[in-house]
Amino acid sequence: MSTLSRHAPLALALASLLSSAPALAGTVSRLTPPSELFATGAEAPVIARFLPGQRFDLQATIQPDAGQTITSFEFYVDGAPTRRDQVIPIGGDLVTIPSTAARSTVTETGAAATCINATGRTTGASGCKLVAGLPSNTAVVTQRAYSHMEPGVHALKIVAWQSDGSRISATGNFEIVGITPGGTVAKNIIIMLGDGMGASHRTAARIMSKGYAQGKAKGRLAMDTFPVSGMVMTASLNSIVTDSAPGMQNYVNGNKGNNNEEGVFPDDTRDAFDNPRIEYLAEYLHMLQGKSLGIVTTSDVFDATPAANAIHTSARGNGTGIVDQFLDDRHLTGLTVLMGGGRKWFLPNAGDSTSPQPLNGSQRRSTNDYVLPDDLVSGWGASRGAIDPGRDLIADFEGAGYIYTPDRTSLDAAFATRVPDKLLGLYAFSNMNVAYDKIAGRRGNGTVVDAYGFPDQPMLDEMTDKALKVLAKNPNGFVAMIEAASIDKQSHLMDSDRWPLEVIEFDRAIAVAKRFAEQNPDTIVIVTADHECSGAAIIGAATVTAAALEADPDAGQSVVGVYEAAKFPKYTIAGDGYPVTTVIDNRMLIGYGANADRYETWLPTVYPTLDSQQPFSPSASPANPSVRNQGAGFLITGQVGGNQAVHTATDIPLSAYGRGAGAFTGVFDNTDVFFKLGQIAIGGVQ
Repeated sequence: MSTLSRHAPLALALASLLSSAPALAGTVSRLTPPSELFATGAEAPVIARFLPGQRFDLQATIQPDAGQTITSFEFYVDGAPTRRDQVIPIGGDLVTIPSTAARSTVTETGAAATCINATGRTTGASGCKLVAGLPSNTAVVTQRAYSHMEPGVHALKIVAWQSDGSRISATGNFEIVGITPGGTVAKNIIIMLGDGMGASHRTAARIMSKGYAQGKAKGRLAMDTFPVSGMVMTASLNSIVTDSAPGMQNYVNGNKGNNNEEGVFPDDTRDAFDNPRIEYLAEYLHMLQGKSLGIVTTSDVFDATPAANAIHTSARGNGTGIVDQFLDDRHLTGLTVLMGGGRKWFLPNAGDSTSPQPLNGSQRRSTNDYVLPDDLVSGWGASRGAIDPGRDLIADFEGAGYIYTPDRTSLDAAFATRVPDKLLGLYAFSNMNVAYDKIAGRRGNGTVVDAYGFPDQPMLDEMTDKALKVLAKNPNGFVAMIEAASIDKQSHLMDSDRWPLEVIEFDRAIAVAKRFAEQNPDTIVIVTADHECSGAAIIGAATVTAAALEADPDAGQSVVGVYEAAKFPKYTIAGDGYPVTTVIDNRMLIGYGANADRYETWLPTVYPTLDSQQPFSPSASPANPSVRNQGAGFLITGQVGGNQAVHTATDIPLSAYGRGAGAFTGVFDNTDVFFKLGQIAIGGVQ
């Protein structure tokens, strides 16, 4: 018998088997949580990781065959269905009919599902559509607020059926990271976040505030006294160079996020507030242990770092919806303290426009507000939201029991007789003035702070002290995030006089947190950054006097002393803890490895460079670093386009003090911090 004839029966049998199997059709273009298994077929590394019971959304983008629609779908974990939902076309939309079938043994809380098509509305009220480039019959299917308790790596599978009965499926994975019980737990978690602060930023602050003698530092920063240190890898989900949104969220939900997104995984809808959610550390511990959340920052409170502790959005710039969600979802986060700048988002804007700028400084607009779809509201128990640019959010905070303080005087007065139960502080229209200018105002030179209209702003250490007093009233403990935001902002602007004082201000706040931990030993304090900004490098020091620099602002490279010519710059520190002046003989000189073009005089400007987020800014502020000092300094050509320095992918240091500090050694990913904190807060340390 020939080879062909001998194999004919086998070939016929295989053909019969294949013809009777369910037909495979369409494609799944996205499966959430993201996984390398889905993306490339590799089982490792596992991208998505969660603590036991931590909630997250399951989602898939499905592209049926031409002319077909998705009629039903099901998610499976380890081969077991999570639930079944039917999707039927109604009026051109795909509408979900939740099933009443028994759920799996996986712990879930209010899970729901939705399906969205590319040509119609969602099942919710937000009116979003899918992103461009997808076929018109594409569906996005979601199961909200899923959770799993069993540690280990789990297979995630989506199976969907299209209208001709054929099946579409895809597989990914995720991991549940177990918690070891039996240790002594930390009741309080304090995250001190120096935005953009790399090793050079810390060194520069030490040189300036402590000084060196014959090669030895004459003192230590408060962060230098923390006994444990490690190095953190900071990449985001979609880049080796993160921005501040995932740079923060990766610490507090354990998962990589896309740049510009907070508390969510990316999806294929245009609605910024309906993305698949990931439960934050504050939400998780508020649910499990009743902890409070405190957020303190020197930036506008809507900014990426503060928001990436409590807000779920794919658009970090949607300020109106972000600040509304702070209040609206306080029942989920335990938000008790919110302090910083950003008053412009809390003031009513009756005209829903910022052109012309409302006299009260409001920036509220309907275009960046939010309304959540039904499935997200029911699945997470989240507030629906409303399009309400005319909302008086300060009044609503006060109505919810928060004491509102608009300046340092009122902040002190709020604590005169008792510690408030809840605290809201908004000390500028947008970002607060930097330490360099606030200190000048306190010393009698209010040129800058007066021009911005907020001469009575607290320093970060003062805010930290008050915030910890409020948070400590909760016997269940708290999670606090305290940010020195303008280390980053002034590094972007390559302002070598202003960002070192931001680090000094931050270090003074760190000293407050350390004292709290000394008095409350059931506290863990970590000091870190979300990323490094600007590639800052301490080159050396000027070889000339301050008077010589001022007399020759074009001196440029000729005055840069390197190696032994740098010697040891000697700054005089005033009683307030800050340099009497940064303009000294043989001053420290700083360069940038991720810089844009700038004109350099090695001297400070009277006014800080323009802050474009301010509704009202002094006309004397230089427009940007590319024109600052133009005509009075020498041009340094940068490596990047635009007019600001950028973030880098450089690893950043983390220092830890208190209960469980020993976990933070070696080199680890930023998402690892979340699981270390979870172990310390729930399982404890031996």
